[in-house]
Amino acid sequence: MDGIAFLLGPTLPAVALDSPERCFEMLEALDESRGLRCASRFSIDRATMGGFCADRLGYAFLAGYRAALLAIDASLTRASLCATEEGGAHPRAIETRLVRVEDDGASRTGAYRLDGRKTFATLASVADTLLVVASVGRNATRNDLRVVRVPARRAGIAMNVRPPLPFTPEIPHAEITFRDVQIEPGEVLEGDGYTHVLKPFRTMEDMHVTAAWLAYLVRLARSAGARDVVARAVASVAALRSLSERDPSAADTHVALAGVLAQAATLLDDWNPDGCDEMTRERWRRDRPLLDVARNVRNLRREAAWAQIDSIRPPGA
Repeated sequence: MDGIAFLLGPTLPAVALDSPERCFEMLEALDESRGLRCASRFSIDRATMGGFCADRLGYAFLAGYRAALLAIDASLTRASLCATEEGGAHPRAIETRLVRVEDDGASRTGAYRLDGRKTFATLASVADTLLVVASVGRNATRNDLRVVRVPARRAGIAMNVRPPLPFTPEIPHAEITFRDVQIEPGEVLEGDGYTHVLKPFRTMEDMHVTAAWLAYLVRLARSAGARDVVARAVASVAALRSLSERDPSAADTHVALAGVLAQAATLLDDWNPDGCDEMTRERWRRDRPLLDVARNVRNLRREAAWAQIDSIRPPGA
């Protein structure tokens, strides 16, 4: 069964979820279910099924976030990507350092040391694995980044859970300090951390989180008998499913994704939760601002994609 058939099949009861850990358990059970084992090659299906089974928008977000990481590495079942620092998440703002131990005169040839601080790491406090974006040095034009995969409970890692946000308070965020954290060579991912992990993940996150909340909206709309909303949401999920097969760094992918996100935003503006039960209505209105987070960043990405396309377009085309 693929994600589209799942959305339009028998309406399964939403799983009552009271913590991120319980949500992870639900998603892992879906992974093991016949429905997902028989799903197609599309990673969006994982986000879609998880979002549809969630009982609130926050846990639909978790399903999409997790699916985006699994699309990058199939072993990242409970993980957090840690990039944001005091100056933001732009590559030039990354000051966390990854240093070869041998450069300090130590004897552990080939090992590394990680030092720094991340100010806003989503789900880090409930993750088993942290993907940490760190600098290995700067040159005249750029910050040279790598991504380190490290167990969340390793010595030298200290977490401080941040106060809940006013929306989706069920999703925890943490400040993390790394002090002399020992990193083995095999824990440093190959390739440039920005172009190979951070940049494509942001695009994959947009795709998968959007698919997950659209799937959650399908559940609400089906229960309210809003068939037009169901059809429009499923159409957007189908488009995201196709886009997830494309290069997440390509300009044409970003332009097409911007179009799908615009359609989804229009659907949000049209959706009225009054046909739902009181708790669902209250949660939806509380959590709705989540879906506007990073809108400015997405707009900048769209304009950069158009600029790249315009630069190679023949004159007059």
